[in-house]
Amino acid sequence: MAKYAFVSLLPILVALGYAASGTAATVAQVKTTSGLVKGHVAPGTCGVSEYLGIPYAKPPVGSLRWTPPEAFNGSSAIDATAFGHTCPATPTVKSRSELHSSPPGLEITPQGVEIIMSLLSQENVTYSEDCLTLNVWTKPSHGEKKKAVLVWIYGGSFISGTTDNKGYNGKHLADLEDVVVVTLNYRLGIFGFPGSPAARTNLGLLDQRLAVEWVRDNIAGFGGDPARITLYGQSAGGSSVDYFSYAWTKDPIVAGFIAESGTVFTPGTPQSADDAAKNWYNVTAAAGCGDATSGASAVLACMKGLDWKKVQGSIKSVSGLSSVSGGFAPAADDIVVFSDYASRSVQGNVTKRPLLIGQNNNEAGLFKVLFALQNVTYPEAEWDFLQTSIYTCPISERAAASVLNGVPTWRYRYFGNFPNLQLSTVPDSGAWHGIETATVFGTDLDIQTVVGRTAAQEQVAKYVRGAWVAFAKDPTNGLTNYGLPAYNPTKSTLLQLSYNNQTGANTVLPAQYDSSCVVDATLVAALVAAGLV
Repeated sequence: MAKYAFVSLLPILVALGYAASGTAATVAQVKTTSGLVKGHVAPGTCGVSEYLGIPYAKPPVGSLRWTPPEAFNGSSAIDATAFGHTCPATPTVKSRSELHSSPPGLEITPQGVEIIMSLLSQENVTYSEDCLTLNVWTKPSHGEKKKAVLVWIYGGSFISGTTDNKGYNGKHLADLEDVVVVTLNYRLGIFGFPGSPAARTNLGLLDQRLAVEWVRDNIAGFGGDPARITLYGQSAGGSSVDYFSYAWTKDPIVAGFIAESGTVFTPGTPQSADDAAKNWYNVTAAAGCGDATSGASAVLACMKGLDWKKVQGSIKSVSGLSSVSGGFAPAADDIVVFSDYASRSVQGNVTKRPLLIGQNNNEAGLFKVLFALQNVTYPEAEWDFLQTSIYTCPISERAAASVLNGVPTWRYRYFGNFPNLQLSTVPDSGAWHGIETATVFGTDLDIQTVVGRTAAQEQVAKYVRGAWVAFAKDPTNGLTNYGLPAYNPTKSTLLQLSYNNQTGANTVLPAQYDSSCVVDATLVAALVAAGLV
């Protein structure tokens, strides 16, 4: 009977525009400042509309290379059914063969190989400077008519990353929760953070800002609420979120910030303008365009005339810079990036919008694997120092600065460690750097297909994803209503998420992890005066 009932309904379903999977066969075309955007149904979802590769800026090529982004305005139809190009980058892992020759002391899992390739290799992408695009996922026929918007900024040390990444596909998040998801590309490495005295720097951060402006101006057409935009990111993406919070205090656009494992308080960042210029001239000399003695404008003009692959290749030709960034990352310019974040925090020069900030319990779990693959090992004490100095203490400092300014703040530490996201068994990768992104995006079965989810993992993912969405829907009260206390440096308010792989959050005193932290003296004085130390 069931068989014949389905057959009798099939013509009706087809007439209504639904496939057998229950997903709409067509999606609405959306008029935007970039043009008329034509998307499609996101595969494997129940009615999610997917719009990919939408240009938000003019291609930064030719005379526009190393200039601030210019908004793309168009009236033609845009086929938004495939991701745009990936910005020139230096991926962390270049080939699968690197992962199949584990050195002594490292036992990488089969799923670990797949995860690292999915997240870090950027295999099967097409590189081009014409890469300033964004993507939108929405479920317009369900839930609120004006949905909260989550805008994602990927990490990658500012030298790698792309929205064309299985781990950052927003279709599951949009399908499971009543939100619109946006991901954006931005310029990386020497193209996004050049360091030339004759050009603006921090172009990658300016790209991010322009993309957020595009979201503000166009997201209503996708069912999003421009008054409820939350900017979130991980690692360099988390730092980008934090840079944004200090850069545009008078017109922040966004309603809230989520910074995962990244902040402006990270030691060694930002670099100085002098260091940025030195790194720039190291590469220009290797490229045959002169050095600091040649004239900044002449050097820049020469570099603009080179093919981007020649520019990228010149980084690798500089002694000591092989396969790394060459030092191209955010630099202090006192316009977008500053060198005095502690002082600015004390003075209140920060966007006073709600903040959710935190880290994972074993950030080093990823780096241990990557370094071991290069036959580089460090004593466990060194890894503990990295966890504390690069993540715990800077995040503690940023959270305290937020509380000092009367901003609703939540601080978390994520512990989830489930089989299908385990990178290595020796050493145990634990809750490694970036593991929470697959949990929030719901992409753990996309970045690897070796191991399934456990029932406990399903519940933890639902809870953690629910927390992020609760914040996005109501940055001021959402997490309080979710049952999570706002952060106070002196009280048991640090949220341990998925502790012992349990659903929910338990709270501890921040001092449990922060006891060895050394906080900026100016900020300490202000915290003491406010009774927050």
